[in-house]
Amino acid sequence: MAESFAGFVEAVRLIDHHVHGAYAVDGDEARFQNSLNEGNSELLAEPSAAYDSQLGFALRRWCAEIIDLPRHVTAELYWRRRSELGELEISRRMTRTAGVSHWLIDAGFKTGAMLDPPGMAEITGATVHEIVRLETLAETLIQSDHDPGGYVDAFTGLLANHPQIVVGAKSVLAYRAGFKHDLTRPADREVAESAKLWRQRIDSGGAVRLDDLTLIRFGLHCAISLGLPLQLHVGFGDRELDLDQANPLLLLDFLRSVEASKVPVLLLHCYPFEREAGYLAQAFDNVYLDVGLAVNHVGVRSRSLIARSFELAPFTKILYSSDAIGPAELHYLGARLWRNAITSIFGRWIDDDEWSEADARRVVELVARDNARRVYGLP
Repeated sequence: MAESFAGFVEAVRLIDHHVHGAYAVDGDEARFQNSLNEGNSELLAEPSAAYDSQLGFALRRWCAEIIDLPRHVTAELYWRRRSELGELEISRRMTRTAGVSHWLIDAGFKTGAMLDPPGMAEITGATVHEIVRLETLAETLIQSDHDPGGYVDAFTGLLANHPQIVVGAKSVLAYRAGFKHDLTRPADREVAESAKLWRQRIDSGGAVRLDDLTLIRFGLHCAISLGLPLQLHVGFGDRELDLDQANPLLLLDFLRSVEASKVPVLLLHCYPFEREAGYLAQAFDNVYLDVGLAVNHVGVRSRSLIARSFELAPFTKILYSSDAIGPAELHYLGARLWRNAITSIFGRWIDDDEWSEADARRVVELVARDNARRVYGLP
């Protein structure tokens, strides 16, 4: 493989099209360990399991030198050093080493301890845009003074009047209900009635968390009607999610609809359904995918995962993301492991004369930034 190609991959600036904030405040080791386990939603009963994982090994291999430690340092020494530096210095070092020019941030999840979009712009020295999480917007609205009977107009107005920094919308339908449902647009009267019942439940001490499918469906179609690119979480997540209901093939009826065809639909993460997502990206002009999130968690095996994402999907339909949240090591590792994989995979194809180096470079630029720039209308 030509050294010039490896250098090209190292130098290309990335657009991370789906990511969250890095930690803004210091925390204890338990918080750090728990942040390395996507499937767990509580403090780990066996904390060392976070370190004894593909992610834990990748972190000590690739992040140690950024905080002035030798490669493969022990987990104990790694934690001690990052504690000395503090979370904001970790965030500054990791994000600025990632080579990311634009972060598209979903700021609607676990926001308390995280840097908000302006904070991320300052700490990273990069451009920040925002992705509106539809369920979080709905939860904010239902707790306001708005009459739930006017939910349709109120929600539409909130979404339509989003700040210029917003470039897309996201739904966590996969978590709240799964995909195996009728996802057509509900009638306005159904939406109003569901909103009234939701408000009554909250007023009686019930949870604010939106799990009403009628209101979730409405949010999807509201975003579509406003022309916003629509991100959908697909595949693995924490244990609140029923993985078998997060297979993107269950979205076929929705994707076949005239309404869904009007905007880009971005399938996020996709593991272990990256091949199904690749099929959908080939079959539907407006469907795109990434394999973010899983890249960090499968560590060195991310090369196989990323290679599979290039099997069937057109190269104009694949985007880069990290889906990092919390420890800024995840913001850096997503980029580091992606570059490692692309250099290895494409380099072999060049060496085997299956691809020309010129074509490989063009595809790198498409996935690293050009596809995201086109889909989200970035300058």
